[in-house]
Order: sequence, then C-alpha cells, then structure tokens
Amino acid sequence: MKYTRALAFAILAGATVVTTGCAVIRGQETAGAYVDDVAITTAVKAKFVEDKTVDAAAIKVQTLNGTVQLSGFAKSSAEKAQAEFLARNTKGVRQVKNDLSVRP
Repeated sequence: MKYTRALAFAILAGATVVTTGCAVIRGQETAGAYVDDVAITTAVKAKFVEDKTVDAAAIKVQTLNGTVQLSGFAKSSAEKAQAEFLARNTKGVRQVKNDLSVRP
C-alpha cells in the first residue's frame, strides 16, 4: 500500500513537471524562451568576433525575450552604430537597446 501511494505520487509529480515545463527563469515564461535568448546572445557575440571593427571583449550582450541589450564601451560612435547594426540583423532579435558608451 505504501509503495502504491509513493508510486502514484511520483507519477503525479512527474506529470506535473512535464506538463508545466521548467521553472520561470529570469522572468521568462518557458525554458524554450531561455534557450532562444541564449542562442541569440551567442549569435550576436559571434558576429562581433567576426567583425574586426567591433571590440567583442568590450561589449556585453544580454538577451531577454528577444530584446538584446548592449552595454559597455565603444571606441567611437561608428563602432557603437556597427554593434547595434550587427545585433539588429541577427536572427530572432526583436529589439535592440543600445546602452554603449563612447570612450574617447
């Protein structure tokens, strides 16, 4: 009787986890949204590394629900604009918030 009750509870708990998905991560609704945001961040950073006019190490990229936030420092307004252009033209990006500061 104890084992039947424990087994029923385990099945119910497992079904609940499977049907509701993972816990909310960083204010997002699903684990899939989190995975998408990580993929977007990685793609934007990869574009920065490929583009020699953008210093990928000086720019922080964060993504939340398809909105990319750029922060850190750019050496010129041209670098700031190029970073925003690259981010905006990355698959899955809905919006770009460019908070880069230009350092002389």
